[in-house]
Amino acid sequence: MKNSIWIIFPLFLALSPSSQAKPALGVQFLEPKQGAIVPKTFKVKMAVHGMDVEPAGEVHPKKGHHHLLIDMGAMKKGLVIPSDQKHYHFGKGQTETELTLAPGKHRLTLQFADGKHESYGPAWSKTIQVTVKDQ
Repeated sequence: MKNSIWIIFPLFLALSPSSQAKPALGVQFLEPKQGAIVPKTFKVKMAVHGMDVEPAGEVHPKKGHHHLLIDMGAMKKGLVIPSDQKHYHFGKGQTETELTLAPGKHRLTLQFADGKHESYGPAWSKTIQVTVKDQ
């Protein structure tokens, strides 16, 4: 019995919350997931790891806000993200929205940018594919 603690202790350490892997730095789609089939109007939930979300306006180190790019890829670092029908800004610090798209396959790119909407580049982006079902 005395030796069994040495078998259980490493197992306890492996399962403890502090030993679990932390999320990789960057942005993440919490919803929808890659390859999802979604209705015409669907919820998008966004997250960032390694920076903090704050409203647009001032530029602070390691802070910024989300942008959602429709049917396009990541933007180069330092480029200002335009505001139009393909570039959605979440300058109030939002981390979720409802999006309406035409039926078919779409590419969604989550792009993190600073307070002046200057892209943090491809390292702070994530692209997924979704299919909007014809209702």
